[in-house]
Amino acid sequence: MYVAVKGGERAIKNAHAWLAEERRGDPSVADLSVAQIREQLALAVDRVMAEGSLYDPDLAALAIKQARGDLIEAIFLIRAYRTTLPRLGASRPVDTGVMACDRRISATFKDVPGGQVLGPTFDYTHRLLDFMLAAEGEVMPAPQAEPCDAPMPRITGFLDRDGLIGQEAPSDDPPPDLTREPLEFPADRALRLQALTRGDEGFVLGMAYSTQRGYGRNHPFVGELRVGMVAVEMEIPELGFAVEIGEVVLTECETVNQFTGSKTEPPQFTRGYGLAFGHSERKAISMALVDRALRWEELGEDNVGAPAQDAEFVLAHADNIQASGFLEHIKLPHYVDFQSELELVRRIRAEAAATSAVRAVAE
Repeated sequence: MYVAVKGGERAIKNAHAWLAEERRGDPSVADLSVAQIREQLALAVDRVMAEGSLYDPDLAALAIKQARGDLIEAIFLIRAYRTTLPRLGASRPVDTGVMACDRRISATFKDVPGGQVLGPTFDYTHRLLDFMLAAEGEVMPAPQAEPCDAPMPRITGFLDRDGLIGQEAPSDDPPPDLTREPLEFPADRALRLQALTRGDEGFVLGMAYSTQRGYGRNHPFVGELRVGMVAVEMEIPELGFAVEIGEVVLTECETVNQFTGSKTEPPQFTRGYGLAFGHSERKAISMALVDRALRWEELGEDNVGAPAQDAEFVLAHADNIQASGFLEHIKLPHYVDFQSELELVRRIRAEAAATSAVRAVAE
């Protein structure tokens, strides 16, 4: 017979102390500073900010350190901290059209105003381990270019001039706020995009990949991918105009999809859209693909039953904090539940054995 195991506060405190010791590692190795994480693990910091819905590189770096590099745990810490912050107001929509771009590329047109700006990217590396990074001493990188401040009109604007791409209907309605209200269905596009921005990068990537493999008929071009700094402005009622309160780094992606038309829309190109904090190209592109797959109904397309076309399936399972919480709760005590199931299985086995015995006698 299994019996309940009792634990106490002292055991939990000891577990916390052991966790802190494991986090620190070998004391003879220099402690990793928050500044080092912020500056040298910037892509991990950016992911934590994006999925944690809080733009603060220092706090994201601190969360990564506290979580021993577990990014989902770090995202959990950031979201928990975020709930303690007061809401002072709402900023104006950022204008990514005037972004100071570190990187801006298009897969649809070779020659575009402002040019192709490769920026810092892994795209052309050989994916070979650089053992120089393990050597003693610092290898100084080559001087980097300044962000491009030249005007860079949107690539989709060229298609828009000829009426070849679907129009995005503007709306003055305030968008729902997923950080304050629970997700509800049916979800409009603004809410879907919020959920995808906060969604687990791996899950959103998997959904995007499925559409490329035929589960959703989604074979896009990257119309434009931008990474850079944009200003955040806020309306000040006492002043009567907006003032700049800060800057954030964003990654924005617009995909272009061929659309053969429907009963309500003519043949044209349509868009998918993705936006995330920091340098988060994989996330932004994945978002754009899934966003386009979820637009099947408004565009009058057929639903082929692909997972990426099912808004409830995608959005209800994209959040890694909800997913990990529900998954990891099964390692907590379930003694009473298990005892009841154990007794049930024993009773069923006993009844099955008795039935078999009766049959054997009858035969």
